[in-house]
Amino acid sequence: MTPPQTGRLYLVGIGPGDPELMTCKAVRILTQTSVWAAPKARENSSSALQIAAAMVSPEGKTVLELCFSMKKIRLGCEPDQEAAQSWRQAAETVLAQLDQGRDVAFPTLGDPGLYSTGFYLLHTLRELRPDLPVTVVPGITAMSACSAQVVSPLGLGDDVLTVVPAAFDDARLRDILMQSDAVVLMKIFRQLPRLLPLLDELSLIDKAVIVERGSMDEQRIHYDIRAAAGRELHYFSTMLVRKKQLISRAS
Repeated sequence: MTPPQTGRLYLVGIGPGDPELMTCKAVRILTQTSVWAAPKARENSSSALQIAAAMVSPEGKTVLELCFSMKKIRLGCEPDQEAAQSWRQAAETVLAQLDQGRDVAFPTLGDPGLYSTGFYLLHTLRELRPDLPVTVVPGITAMSACSAQVVSPLGLGDDVLTVVPAAFDDARLRDILMQSDAVVLMKIFRQLPRLLPLLDELSLIDKAVIVERGSMDEQRIHYDIRAAAGRELHYFSTMLVRKKQLISRAS
């Protein structure tokens, strides 16, 4: 049973990177909560924490940086042991605060419902506390920010839009690229050399653009996909492929 004084968990989407793209609700929740639990990879500081702190001061708050495994997760399969252990440790850390009656905000890049660590944490927490009170605060997605930066729609009219992780196998990606009018390929930073021949085969090279660190100060836009394949792209790199019109060059 849920302890009577259990705090509320907030999964807070803080947008794609530009702090000004945080919603008013996200700012309010982060301001009101006394505990922030920020996700990070083991070797890095928390990007979500840095963005949140640019709009709301963390001074006086309890800030927990939770380490999450970066290993690939396939739904319907048993998770990697390291990933499952990291979720469990994070859940227990957060639960210790919630059981003291303290509300906890979990700021996550983009939107919590789109390839976010927030729902892995929530799933593990609800295994421990099935009745845990939770509020999800949606945020602006990376793909929306990338679309804005290149001044091109994600979907228009009767477009079929597909959003996929770039790590899908080539056969599935080929089918998706052939059947969809527009495709968003997430996290392509290590996948581009593998994707290049497929884009070439389908004559989509000139209908693709890469946005690296979209909306952030270090943002770069790559219209020359072949040249970008020779670069070391940042982890926050997204490719937009649009068949019905060429990607326009932002002015």
